[in-house]
Amino acid sequence: MLRAKILVLSDAAVQGQREDRSGPAVRELLEARGWTVAASEVLPDEAGEIERTLKTWTDADDCDAVFTTGGTGLSPRDVTPEATRAVLEKEVPGMAELMRAEGVKKNRMAALSRGLAGVRKGKLIVNLPGSVRGARESLEAIIEVLPHAIDIAQGRTAHPE
Repeated sequence: MLRAKILVLSDAAVQGQREDRSGPAVRELLEARGWTVAASEVLPDEAGEIERTLKTWTDADDCDAVFTTGGTGLSPRDVTPEATRAVLEKEVPGMAELMRAEGVKKNRMAALSRGLAGVRKGKLIVNLPGSVRGARESLEAIIEVLPHAIDIAQGRTAHPE
C-alpha cells in the first residue's frame, strides 16, 4: 500500500477566507486508488515554511510521496515550485510535462502551471495546481506511473516486463 502526505498551500485557506477543497479532492482520488493518506496540512504561501515541511515529511519514513496543491501559478505569492526545487535531489520533468500536456487538452490555462515533480530521500514530491479540477486532472494524468516511479526512487529497480 502506498502512503502519501498532502500539503495545501493557500494564504486564503490559512486566513479562513476560503475553504480548501483541493486537498480533500486529492485525498479522495488517492484513497480510491488504494493509497493511505498519512498526513494533510494547510500552510501559507511562504517558501521557508514549505521547504521546512517538505524536508520534515520526506525525512520521515511514513510516506512514499508528498503531493502539494496550490502556489504553482504566476502570482507574486506563488512560490511552491521554487520551494520544492530547493529541496529536491532529482527533478522528474516528464511527470510535470505529462500533467501540463494532459491539462491543456481540457483547459488552455493549464499551460500557466509551473508545478514540478521530483525525488528527495526516496520520496516523490509532486506539485499540483490549487484548483480542485486542476489538482484532480493533474493527479489523474500521472497516477498510473507513480507506483513504478516510487519503486525506482526507493531502489527497487526491476523494470516491468
